[in-house]
Formats: sequence, structure tokens, C-alpha cells
Amino acid sequence: MSDFEERELGELRVRIDRTLCVGFGDCITEAPAAFVLDDQGVATFLVLETTPREQLLRACEACPVDAITVWNAAGAQIVPAACEQVP
Repeated sequence: MSDFEERELGELRVRIDRTLCVGFGDCITEAPAAFVLDDQGVATFLVLETTPREQLLRACEACPVDAITVWNAAGAQIVPAACEQVP
């Protein structure tokens, strides 16, 4: 299996980095229809199409190790959010 698993949902592109995922399951808590842990204890996709967009984004943001990345249609990364620099 690849180190990355990627799916598109409408204008969003969602990627799980399997090398970063440590199986906390926070994404599953937020969106149990979208994610599941596989037999290696790593997050994988279920059915993204039935998950409301905001719930999906919350689930991706919930990952404590930033193993899930989301880009919008313009190719801008929206999850994890870019850190703002304080002057």
C-alpha cells in the first residue's frame, strides 16, 4: 500500500499520510462515516460523499499529528490551517 491515500470530494482533495498517522482516531470521532482505522491501526477512507463538508473539515482538523491534509479547488491548503506568524 502507498504511503498516501487520496480522495476528491467536490472541490476538495483530501490526503491521508499513512506514515504520519498514529491511530488516535480523532478523525473517526468527528466523522465516523468518513474514516476508519484499518488492520494496521492507520486511518483510511470510508464514504466521504455522505459526510457534510463542515463535518469532514472538522474531522481532518482534529488530527493531532496533521496526517490529513485538505486542499481546495484552487490548490490552496486549507487543513491543516497555515500558522499565523506573530510580529
